[in-house]
Amino acid sequence: GPGRRSSLTLVNRHPGREVNLPALRRIAQALLRETWPGCRFDLGIYMVAAAEMARLNETFLRHSGSTDVITFDYAQSPGAGAQPGPPPALLHGEILVCLDEAISQARRFRTTWQSELIRYVVHGVLHLRGYDDRSHRLRQQMKKAEDGLVRRLAGRFDFGALG
Repeated sequence: GPGRRSSLTLVNRHPGREVNLPALRRIAQALLRETWPGCRFDLGIYMVAAAEMARLNETFLRHSGSTDVITFDYAQSPGAGAQPGPPPALLHGEILVCLDEAISQARRFRTTWQSELIRYVVHGVLHLRGYDDRSHRLRQQMKKAEDGLVRRLAGRFDFGALG
């Protein structure tokens, strides 16, 4: 019912890379609160290695190889994707982020893996919010929202504290 508390689950399943989960929790909560105040959430964020991400990508999306982020949306949001509408009463989903991908992309884009990790989390949350990247126009719109949120969070938090 309406009294349900929000819940945020963070799990690092990567065998070789430590992540400061309390720091990530603070950033993720700020992202959720500031972007959609009053919206309850039941969200899991899982950090995985490339091998696990490749399996998930193959199993659920029928794509081969690893990828940066996969989002599972469990909220019923009819017609989501056309246009970001009013926030759903509950954001409900799971975001899987590949730390290996964050590390290699960070090298490519001359940024840090921590900053890439936050970008993936932001990307996943935007998907749960109804943003879509299936067409060029929608992708541009989503990228603009993503860049703005990453910048705002970077101004408030030290991403370096993530690991």
